[in-house]
Amino acid sequence: MAEKNEMNTQGAQLDFVCTDANCNGIVKFNLMDLETADFQAMCPKCHRPYAFDPQLKEKFMKLHKLILALRDAEPILGDCNVGVAVPAGEVKIPYALLLTRLNTMITLNLGEQKVDFHLRIEPMSADTFR
Repeated sequence: MAEKNEMNTQGAQLDFVCTDANCNGIVKFNLMDLETADFQAMCPKCHRPYAFDPQLKEKFMKLHKLILALRDAEPILGDCNVGVAVPAGEVKIPYALLLTRLNTMITLNLGEQKVDFHLRIEPMSADTFR
């Protein structure tokens, strides 16, 4: 089962807007590539390199574990709901629907800046990010 989960996260892609004020390029990388010792992400527009410190890498690895846990829970996600209170009562939204319709992101400090890292799991192509 762990092997199946590992295969399912091969396409766990993260992207963020380059922190260079004059650039606004989209930096993309695979979450699984973080495990390599010489990992470095690069902005395709301004070619600024990004290397992540061990603390930031640890947070990304926790995100990886969360993805694996969701994959493992897939068989019961159809039975799970999120209740949203509305004036007429409560609306139940299937958890699986939330996972497919909402954009997932994690906001972390990159140097002195808060950066939104957008998560894309198993995109159809490398250009599916935005």
